[in-house]
Amino acid sequence: MVLVSGEGLQLLLRWFHFLAGITWIGMLYYFNFVQTPFFATAEPQVRSGMIVGSLVGRALWWFRWGAMFTFITGWLIVLHVMFAQYAGVREFFASSYGWKIFFGGMLGSLMWFNVWFVIWPAQQVIIASATQVAKGGQAIAEAAARGQRAGFASRTNVLLSIPMLFFMGAAKHLTMPEPTGRGAKIGALVLLVVVLAAAEINAMVGTTGAGKKMLSTLTGTFWGGFILTAICFFGLTILLH
Repeated sequence: MVLVSGEGLQLLLRWFHFLAGITWIGMLYYFNFVQTPFFATAEPQVRSGMIVGSLVGRALWWFRWGAMFTFITGWLIVLHVMFAQYAGVREFFASSYGWKIFFGGMLGSLMWFNVWFVIWPAQQVIIASATQVAKGGQAIAEAAARGQRAGFASRTNVLLSIPMLFFMGAAKHLTMPEPTGRGAKIGALVLLVVVLAAAEINAMVGTTGAGKKMLSTLTGTFWGGFILTAICFFGLTILLH
């Protein structure tokens, strides 16, 4: 039967990866395109009701577990391809397919990290603070700062989702040069590390500056994402040639 073969395993992994990924990215876009703009203009009691009333908590549950299952199934796919189709790590990274899917996977992994270790912990503080206030208590002092940091991380994830989705789609549907040597591979790895580090440092350090201004609007975030996609694509193409 097809479903018990290696091809069937790949199909099942991809299917669950797509389902989880659509859930995760859908919730990411909901938070940034719908909830955040609404909260910016809503009355405080309305925002509090949505937070304390568990609507936000339920959305965050789907958000973080969608991210987790996307992360797990994504790397299982990469490992399966690496050892079942390319017969090892060296052969995998000797192909342009390997580099394209690796770029997409690492961008997605940084997004997953932000969900579980930046956004979700901050949201727990925000929910606890709103709950205390609703019961007549005092707001948690660090809630506002944690919320701002979570906002930067969330917008960073929107930015990263654009090149991430590009590379996932391009892996088998866009021709790129095959790596020509060790130097090309090192160069590609350096490019990836620089992109990931720049995006994360911008999200986690400081509260003002050009990078924060870009993330402050959806238009700026979109443009940043498209520019980052171009940098990654043309940079990888040049380095692998």
